[in-house]
Amino acid sequence: MVISALLSAVLLNGACWHDMDARVGTQALPGGEPRDGIDTATFAGGCFWCTEAQFQQLEGVDTVISGYIGGTVANPTYKQVTKGNTGHAEAVNVIYRPSVITYDELLEAFFMAHDPTQLNRQGNDIGTQYRSAIFYRDEEEQKKAAYYIKRLTEERVYERPVVTTLEPYTTFYVAEDYHQNYFNLNPEQAYCQYVIVPKLEKFKKVFKERLKR
Repeated sequence: MVISALLSAVLLNGACWHDMDARVGTQALPGGEPRDGIDTATFAGGCFWCTEAQFQQLEGVDTVISGYIGGTVANPTYKQVTKGNTGHAEAVNVIYRPSVITYDELLEAFFMAHDPTQLNRQGNDIGTQYRSAIFYRDEEEQKKAAYYIKRLTEERVYERPVVTTLEPYTTFYVAEDYHQNYFNLNPEQAYCQYVIVPKLEKFKKVFKERLKR
C-alpha cells in the first residue's frame, strides 16, 4: 500500500478544501474500440468538474468520464441531480492502466483531491450529490478503500472524522456532453478560475512525480 505517501502529503500540504463498467481484460471504451489491460475506478468527491480535472493529470489514466451514480432515478439529468432528490452523486469513472498506476495510487489521489471530512458538501457545493464516496466493484476494492479510511482515522490525519462512504457500484449514467472535459474546455470560466485552479495547483504539487509528461 502507498498509504504512507498519502499521510505525508496530507500532513505537509493539508487537505484540498473546496451503463459504463470496465474491468481488467478486454474492455469497450466510450467512443472507441475494445482495449486490453485497462480498469475503471469510480469516485465521488464534490463537483465532478474538479475531480475530473485532477485525475486527468495522472500518468496511466486514459480517460475520465463525469456522470451520476448511487441514486434511484433512471437516466437522471443534471438539473434533477442538482436538486438533491435523486440520490445520485456527481462522480467520475477513471479509466486507467493498472500496469502504470494502481488502484491504491488512485485512492491516494482521491483522498488528496478533496476534503473527505465534509459531510454532503465540498466548500460551497452543498447536498448529498456532492458527497464523498467510493463506489467499489468487488471485495478487493472495498477492502482497500476501507483500509485507507481506517489508516487515515488511526493516524488522525484530519481534525475531523472521515465521512467517505463505501457504496457498491451500480449504474453509472454519463453526464451531459457539456460536462465532459469541462475544465480544459472552459479554463476562463469563473468557477474554473476560483475553485478548480487552486485545487489543481495543489494536486500537481503533491503528485508532481506522477503527472503526465
